[in-house]
Amino acid sequence: MSSAAFEFNGVVRFTKIGTTYLAATIVLAVAAVNTGNNALYIGVALMLGSLLLSGIASKGGLKWLRAEIGGMDEVWAGRAARGTLRIRNDSRIWNVRDVVITSEALAEPVLLAQIPRRSTVETAASFLFLKRGLAHVHSVDSYTRYPFGFFLKKRRLHVQNEVLVYPRLLGEEDAAQQFQALVGDESSANRPGAGSDIHSFREYVRGDSLRHVHWKKSASLGRWIMKQPDAEISAAVHVLVDPYQPKGVPDEAFEEMVSAAATFVFFAVQRDLDVSLSLSRTTQRTRENQSATPLFRALALLEATREPMHQIVERNTVVFSCASSSPTKTSVPVPASGLMPGGAGGDSPSSRGASSR
Repeated sequence: MSSAAFEFNGVVRFTKIGTTYLAATIVLAVAAVNTGNNALYIGVALMLGSLLLSGIASKGGLKWLRAEIGGMDEVWAGRAARGTLRIRNDSRIWNVRDVVITSEALAEPVLLAQIPRRSTVETAASFLFLKRGLAHVHSVDSYTRYPFGFFLKKRRLHVQNEVLVYPRLLGEEDAAQQFQALVGDESSANRPGAGSDIHSFREYVRGDSLRHVHWKKSASLGRWIMKQPDAEISAAVHVLVDPYQPKGVPDEAFEEMVSAAATFVFFAVQRDLDVSLSLSRTTQRTRENQSATPLFRALALLEATREPMHQIVERNTVVFSCASSSPTKTSVPVPASGLMPGGAGGDSPSSRGASSR
């Protein structure tokens, strides 16, 4: 977020009003010395006293402020999220007015008209985080021109807050087109339906019934492998994200790949599809009418690996990977090629990093 015009590094600075007032005080003081007029001396004393009182009041008001960040909605990288900001004034003397709160985590400054002494003010705030992952908010800055507007006083308020930021969502306009092939598969002649035929195999996910364990494959691989019948796949999609980042692939390309995967999962959940997300050592699943928070949390905390890892790729699995040089043509959509902002595709890193196998 770009800095506001009034922000500065330091503790205090004169405002335009304060600069003019100080110049007038100096001129009046020079006149008092040259003329020896007692009335001018009294005027200079009053003006200097006002400057001193303004500095003491602004410092005393901000000194006792405490800040807390309340709960936020789902936070997506690059998108403003609504939350609450609580400011407590522990002072027994000063009612602070016209306080502006700024921070790198705030999408825009927050203005508080008044914070009465020994009370708490809670206000809505808009937060903005540019990167996915676990974000830490350590401080917010408070500014005030209270009481006379001669000084702009600044004080840093310490907070301790952690926010889980989901990956950035790419363009939404073309998202519907990415699922046309998926919907078409359901109405094709060989569409999955009720029956006992095995459609594919997948890793065990907590909550799966042991009746669907394929014992022979489980014994050969040393871990539980589940049978996935045709009826289960009719309204489901399996997404596999490969965290391998080859040497020479920039971090931006890896982040674009994660964003493309998160975008695909987001719109799949919006269409009430059962979504299975396979990462390097874990598989998360969400069913219809269930929260997809575990999937987005896993993508938010996903870290790149420097060594390739073996993963089971099922039929009709949507694969997102930085290691793939070009997508392969299959019956399900290649998500990253059409989910770039503004509908751009082509040779971008994310469009090369997704394929369906």
